[in-house]
Amino acid sequence: MDSREQVEPRVVWAVVESGIGPLLLAASRDGLVNVVFHATDAVRDKAVERLASRLGTEPVEAPGSPLLAEAIRQVEAYFANERRDFDLPLDWSLISGFNREVLRELASGVPYGQVVGYGDLAGRIGQPGAAQAVGMAMGANPLPVVVPCHRVVESGGGIGGFGGGLETKRRLLALEGVLPEPLF
Repeated sequence: MDSREQVEPRVVWAVVESGIGPLLLAASRDGLVNVVFHATDAVRDKAVERLASRLGTEPVEAPGSPLLAEAIRQVEAYFANERRDFDLPLDWSLISGFNREVLRELASGVPYGQVVGYGDLAGRIGQPGAAQAVGMAMGANPLPVVVPCHRVVESGGGIGGFGGGLETKRRLLALEGVLPEPLF
């Protein structure tokens, strides 16, 4: 065995089942780097390809990797209603600038079971009037669920958009008690 085989790959991934369907979780040595909704084979393959391109290294499927173990445990606990907050190292390398600032504020400032308007979130980072830009940042979120973009809604009470689909957003908000559970 040569030394390359003994070293943990730079980026690892696994698909886990959740209350909203399969999620791809990817982690680097710096922390969780990507969460991808609806991780069917085709979606998974495209996501892994995109990660390889953006991170400059080939992600390796490694569901038993120590880099993923805690993320998998916490995601499973969240969907089992046993966890409200994620306490994970996050690798923010897929996002920068305004988007990173907005997502960091969202992660630290909007707790489980609460929502915030796009404009309100813009105001929190000192950019009142940047509600549309906040919406774009939510759409670019590489860490949905863990960085809870599902908690950002329209100021008039509408649910707003969501990269994982509106049904997924409704289910996440219902899990957190913001919306009633669907009847069927």
